[in-house]
Amino acid sequence: QVQLVESGGGSVQTGGSLRLSCAVSGYTRSNYCWGWFRQAPGNRREEVAKFYRIRAHEGPTYAESVRGRFTISQDISKNTLYLQMNSLKPEDTAMYYCAAGDYCSNLGEPNIGYWGQGTQVTVSS
Repeated sequence: QVQLVESGGGSVQTGGSLRLSCAVSGYTRSNYCWGWFRQAPGNRREEVAKFYRIRAHEGPTYAESVRGRFTISQDISKNTLYLQMNSLKPEDTAMYYCAAGDYCSNLGEPNIGYWGQGTQVTVSS
């Protein structure tokens, strides 16, 4: 059974930083796509960043709204995904979810992949 467990959310002021972690277990494929999504109340779920666990050198894709401020990374030895978030803004406030699926091309579509329970990030002005 695939499990994803996020941690690292919290409350910060504008300009602050947080690092999210996502520990993945039970995925039978050695290579898969994993990434971060977020959803604010009343908004649609938004893709933040994602890449393939193996072939990470090909580069992640980032949402325009976070490019230059957020960095996705991984520690394969720990099977853990990270999201370093710098220069946080109030509009970054959302529930952040880690997800994993066979392909990056459809990760984020309804009923695709495996998802964590989410970790709340709140940025105050």
